[in-house]
Amino acid sequence: MDKASIIGCLEEIAVLLELKGENPFKFRAYENGARALETLEENFETLIDEKRLTDVSGIGAALAEKIETLYKTGKLDYYDKLKASVPAGVLEMLEVPGLGAKKVRVFYEKLKITSLEELKEACEAGKIAELPGFGAKSQDNILSGINHLEAYRKRYMWATVEPQVEAVLTGLRALPEVELAECAGSFRRKLETVGDLDFLVASEAPEPVMDWFTRMPEVEKVTGHGTTKSSVRLEGGLQMDLRVVPKAQFFFALHHFTGSKEHNVKMRQRALSQGFSLSEWGVKAVHEDHPAPIQEVDSEEELFQLFGLHYIPPELREGVGEVDYASHDALPKLVKPEDIRGVFHNHTTASDGKNTLEAMVAEAERLGFEYLGIADHSKSSFQANGLSEEKLLEQLKAIRKLNASKQYKTHVFAGVECDILKDGSLDYEDAVLEELDYVVASVHNALTLDEAAMTRRIIRALEHPCTTMLGHLSGRLLLKREAYTVNIPKVIDAAIANKKIIELNASPKRLDMDWRYWHKAADRGLLCSINPDAHSIEQLKNYRYGVYCARKGWLQKCSVFNARPLKEVSAFLRG
Repeated sequence: MDKASIIGCLEEIAVLLELKGENPFKFRAYENGARALETLEENFETLIDEKRLTDVSGIGAALAEKIETLYKTGKLDYYDKLKASVPAGVLEMLEVPGLGAKKVRVFYEKLKITSLEELKEACEAGKIAELPGFGAKSQDNILSGINHLEAYRKRYMWATVEPQVEAVLTGLRALPEVELAECAGSFRRKLETVGDLDFLVASEAPEPVMDWFTRMPEVEKVTGHGTTKSSVRLEGGLQMDLRVVPKAQFFFALHHFTGSKEHNVKMRQRALSQGFSLSEWGVKAVHEDHPAPIQEVDSEEELFQLFGLHYIPPELREGVGEVDYASHDALPKLVKPEDIRGVFHNHTTASDGKNTLEAMVAEAERLGFEYLGIADHSKSSFQANGLSEEKLLEQLKAIRKLNASKQYKTHVFAGVECDILKDGSLDYEDAVLEELDYVVASVHNALTLDEAAMTRRIIRALEHPCTTMLGHLSGRLLLKREAYTVNIPKVIDAAIANKKIIELNASPKRLDMDWRYWHKAADRGLLCSINPDAHSIEQLKNYRYGVYCARKGWLQKCSVFNARPLKEVSAFLRG
């Protein structure tokens, strides 16, 4: 078992112990052990091999033994027995936003609630509000969280399904009967979450293609098996549909099954205005005496040309004006992943990252970045091992020394992800912040403020002269936590007025600020920084998810701060 999986196991043991009402010192020992592994600077495997785990602060002999067992065997009897002692439904309740082990234990002990369904019934019956320490508002929040969770379970993060899509497309394209194959729907439009996956194939022999699709090893259930359409459900619940059409219809069908309902309505209206009927089957004249014959196309570009339109990238096909823009050759030249020259908002083992400063820089160099920004957590983020003033300044010196050594081609900017405190002030004194190259200001606590208070809080932080950019504006965690209430247009106004950057957090679970706000904001001059919020070398590559989101927001290269070369970025930060 690798280090990340072991950390997850220790964290789950801590939760299980707290659910069972064990001594706090006992479950905190596992929390501390997980944290110690997360912030480990020395090689984990070396410590195991040399039996030096107990040298790490926070890991005693008993815990070291369990970690070694997990590492060598991938199993731990203690964990298995502990998990079996807690009803599965009790663990499921922990998935409700805002519910921790302490609250769930109260439900279990006081009301004998052992499932989400029972918890929902208790909320609806008013029983939760009667418990000490709760109340009507807490009950409403829990019920709302359960409803959100039920909705979340019907959708998947884009990045989560990407490997499955690639695997299915690779398999389809390898079949001799398949001429063309694509994944359409919300996945092709790169929506942040998808409900199901729609595959489209061009073939004159659909039966073997359908047989391959329905017999994939991952298929849990075949919900439909026809000659031109089949549907399957994978282990875990993901639904996949496959349609097979003749090649002459492929690009019409691809366009139809890619576009949102609103986009397709706009396209059909444009076709009708020119005397045509457009559908997934093709295009034909509305009236028999129309001089134009039924059209065939060899690409989507040709399909758009039929109606006097420039090609509309799939990401823009949401029915928000793209058809009108395409008719006037006014669509933007969208930013591309290869335009990104560096990234900010990245964490190291100094706070809650999994890799050292040097490892992060080495990976950035391997990715071809001209620069890398390090922004570990500030002191108030104690749950993320936030840096004291002394540790932050030590890191600053280490970064300066690393740059001076010329060990890496990638230049490192010294920054911090600075907590925006409840009153809108920043987590360090100005004298400390002024030493840094940049500051990412983010909200991490007091998420339940009302809209007016949260908006004032963030705007005050944007007005601070040391703030460079605002991190994950809404605080949302996709399919897990709703955004906190904040007036986003007002925050955008404040960022523009104070010449601040707003981050597009590229973590697949955030993608925040939402793409729906970027088009108008960028037209008004707002700068975007596409940041991966990387906590490991692997996560540095997550910037591309942010680029996809930026494309949905109509962003061009000129609006993206970290698409600028090092010289321009350095000058901006100095200014």
